[in-house]
Amino acid sequence: MKLLLFMPATRVRVCLGSLLLSACLVSAQPTEVTDPIPLDPSGVPLDDITNRAVIDEHKVLTYAPLRESDILWEKRIWRVIDLREKMNFPFAYPPAPLAQIFGEAAFNGDLRVYDPEDDHFSKPMSIEALTQSLFKNDTLMTINVETGEETVKVVRNELNWENVKRFRLKESWFFDTRTGTLRFRILGIAPLMNVTNSNGDFLYERPMFWVHYPTARPMLARQKAYTLEGNLSATTTWEDVFEMRHFASVVYKENNPYDRRIEDYLTGVDGLMEAGRIKDALFNLEHDLWQW
Repeated sequence: MKLLLFMPATRVRVCLGSLLLSACLVSAQPTEVTDPIPLDPSGVPLDDITNRAVIDEHKVLTYAPLRESDILWEKRIWRVIDLREKMNFPFAYPPAPLAQIFGEAAFNGDLRVYDPEDDHFSKPMSIEALTQSLFKNDTLMTINVETGEETVKVVRNELNWENVKRFRLKESWFFDTRTGTLRFRILGIAPLMNVTNSNGDFLYERPMFWVHYPTARPMLARQKAYTLEGNLSATTTWEDVFEMRHFASVVYKENNPYDRRIEDYLTGVDGLMEAGRIKDALFNLEHDLWQW
């Protein structure tokens, strides 16, 4: 009797298991739909696996309000960012180095740049002045083989952005009494171009132009920065790099009565130690201003 009662229940379980297995097999079968080839609006195939718009829609976070009466102490600091240091490799990432981003934005009229010798942002550069400053013209003499006539041709050399090896950074460090913290604001950035002779030997470096950083923040927030981790899906922008200080730098000047750089009165190891002293003094000041 027990055996007879057990057999129908077993059949029901087997049937239910078969139905569930069939449903799983049907749902697991691949569909015939394939992913379309992504195209940009111009019809050129997209060199990516999907259309990305996170960076284009990135918005800049406004700075917290700051009153003059809240600034207890302030110092101006000038730094140098050397692109040959490992942490600064993204600045020279070949597909889109930062200097090229600045230059193209200036030529397109999306960014105003200023005279390279004036870091007070009081002399805007026109497109003509910027072109004359960045590009060199060579005069070539050509001879027509048939007629023997000589003609002079002016050729403009292409700009090699790889010649930018360092950046100058101007910033303000101040103690905010409202929050009781030492804070900073970047004021300007200037790419430095290496100048060489005809043999390719280094002669000197000169600033290409100055960029007013607060004005350039919206543009930098829409420019993706390469990260050293190699994650191409990262949404880190150049505005994030500067605000989170993901770069290595060396102090070369602080505001002083003589308006001189460290190299004007110290050289070699002594100059590096002086730069370190200025850097340490900034962070020690925050602790000294606290009242216990």
